[in-house]
Amino acid sequence: MPSTVIVGTQWGDEGKGKVTDFLAERAGVVVRYQGGNNAGHTVVVGEEEFRLRLVPSGILYPEKLCLLGNGMVIDPEALVSELSELEGRGVSTANLRISDRAHLILPYHKRLDELEERGRGAGKIGTTGRGIGPAYNDKSARIGIRMADLLDPAEFHEKLAANVELKNHYLKQVFGADGFSAAAIEEEVLALAEKFKGRITDTSVVLHEALRAGKKVLFEGAQGTFLDLDHGTYPFVTSSHPTAGGACIGAGVGPTAIDKVIGVVKAYTTRVGAGPFPTELKDATGDRLRERGHEFGTVTGRPRRCGWLDAVVVRYAVRVSGLTGIAITKLDVLDGLATVKICTGYRIKGEVTQHFPASLKAVEAAEPVYEELPGWSESISDATKLADLPANARRYLDRIAELAGVPIILVSVGQRRRQTLILDELF
Repeated sequence: MPSTVIVGTQWGDEGKGKVTDFLAERAGVVVRYQGGNNAGHTVVVGEEEFRLRLVPSGILYPEKLCLLGNGMVIDPEALVSELSELEGRGVSTANLRISDRAHLILPYHKRLDELEERGRGAGKIGTTGRGIGPAYNDKSARIGIRMADLLDPAEFHEKLAANVELKNHYLKQVFGADGFSAAAIEEEVLALAEKFKGRITDTSVVLHEALRAGKKVLFEGAQGTFLDLDHGTYPFVTSSHPTAGGACIGAGVGPTAIDKVIGVVKAYTTRVGAGPFPTELKDATGDRLRERGHEFGTVTGRPRRCGWLDAVVVRYAVRVSGLTGIAITKLDVLDGLATVKICTGYRIKGEVTQHFPASLKAVEAAEPVYEELPGWSESISDATKLADLPANARRYLDRIAELAGVPIILVSVGQRRRQTLILDELF
């Protein structure tokens, strides 16, 4: 029953798409277990670049079974658009299945997301406006509408009518905004559903059958540890659980089904949107990392904030997700730097800590304690094995592994599949 969870160890955008795509070749099933189309994975195959938002990275291997788990929130319009885009580029989506327990993002969720974010003023969280939070709110409030409801038009009609009445009242009373027509939404969504409802099924059953058959399963999360609803920099977080524990709930398996947890670590640190970021570089070095690393959001295009690698962050991710190994990405972006730095702790009110505090005030006041290492001038993009890397690049990797307390299993030195160094057993 070999299965592996892939998680981001930072604030997302660590390169999980490439790592998942690389490992998917060895898997039989790839499962996306949380989030929606507010996050994306960029995968390069040959000369083609694919920007995936909902569909698992395994879709680029036509023989792999790909599942959208019950922990996701899915915008029917976005799903149909992504499937059409993939099929238009010659990618088969025949093996995609959608959990009947996944919740729907509907037009009123997106409107509420925009209005609520605007109403926060200076306290904006930095949402994408795609309705993710409001959809998860409805799920928690037990008024959400699920994929299964699309298979019963009468049930969908009844639930939608009640929700639209409630949302229209809220929109008018709180924001003075126009409401929605339940009939118009119903017509639009049911028309979209015709294009994917044949894929809706109990994916937990499909997954268990695959595990019993001995197929290798890869669980793919979106975002990263520090955007986790419980373990992230709350409230500057997403509305689901990108950490490894989220895979069990979001896919419908028990923890005994998980064999390995691989954390993806970008060789430096980035984040999008508001919130504290201790190692952020607001200087030429930060700009250099952004430009060389093409640090702009897959979904939104927003420029990412960039900074030195934060080992406090990585160690936290190791602990809360129980990482068994880490994958280093974008090491090549550091080529040409005379020195590189790693944050090994925070100085807060005169005292040094190696643990990430819950208090945002404490994080905002944290002064990073840096360890400086010599950089390397050579390009590493053509390296095919660890020995090909400059001594200083290997020293940097060794120090990351030492600080993280878990081994490095692979290193990415470029976007393409072939630009991947395997250091340890992957599956």
